[in-house]
Amino acid sequence: MQMDERVWERHANPWSVWTRLATFPFLMFAIWSWHWIGWLCLIPLALLALWLWLNPRIFPPPASTRSWASRAVLGERVFLLRMIHPVPVEHTNAATLLGVATSVCGFLMAAGFLAAEPITFTVGGLLLILFKLWLCDRMVWLFDEMSEGIPEYRAWRR
Repeated sequence: MQMDERVWERHANPWSVWTRLATFPFLMFAIWSWHWIGWLCLIPLALLALWLWLNPRIFPPPASTRSWASRAVLGERVFLLRMIHPVPVEHTNAATLLGVATSVCGFLMAAGFLAAEPITFTVGGLLLILFKLWLCDRMVWLFDEMSEGIPEYRAWRR
């Protein structure tokens, strides 16, 4: 899902962040619905995939980027640009550990899905959301730190 400068600006809108996050329980429900409706679950999954693609593109750029949600998106962008402007190793290590934790939760969800165990599936999904939010919080920290010293990132603040 390639995003250009304009899309990143729009994605920094808190409405984009929070509505995207709110999509995850619906995504979990659509995945689980395979157990009830079989391959028809692809219909809601396709609609949710379309929404996830449209989401960072349909909201206007935020008037201010001071909100936690805006700074989380900008921190993610900083992290993705770390080959151009290296980030402190503690942020890279934290992002790696949280990424591993998120992946483990994804595997827990998959195990719950394959075993038709709704508790395992749901716990995996809820923990995945928790670790994703923790990663977002680290991205806020990263953006706040990096925007102090790099004019390009400082210009994203308004």
